[in-house]
Amino acid sequence: MRFWKACVLFYLGGGAYMALEFLWRGRSHGSMFLLGGLCFLLIGKLSKGLAKIPLAVQLLLFSAMITFLELLTGLAVNGSYKVWDYRAVPYNFLGQICLPFTLLWIPVSLGARELYRLTDRRLLSQH
Repeated sequence: MRFWKACVLFYLGGGAYMALEFLWRGRSHGSMFLLGGLCFLLIGKLSKGLAKIPLAVQLLLFSAMITFLELLTGLAVNGSYKVWDYRAVPYNFLGQICLPFTLLWIPVSLGARELYRLTDRRLLSQH
């Protein structure tokens, strides 16, 4: 059951991340599915452990985590800047991450946190 539930949540997070990219820039990449699924699972699990920490602090932590994982993913799969390219965006680092997107991850994290909580409860009620 746990593995199945984690797979469903991973798939949901990966699909949502790719959908956001399609809406934002009209394209995505398979690595974004993997990154989105991982971020979604981590946000969900960490939000349970950080429940006593103020929501604003949680969202800042999630944003930093997503940015760090985006950097690692970028260094691994985006050396040619064919997946994304932030070199022209202010406050970028190696063209892989940038401050404007780090700030964008704050509301995205809130949405992910709430979607995870809703879906997790729904999956628990099924079994």
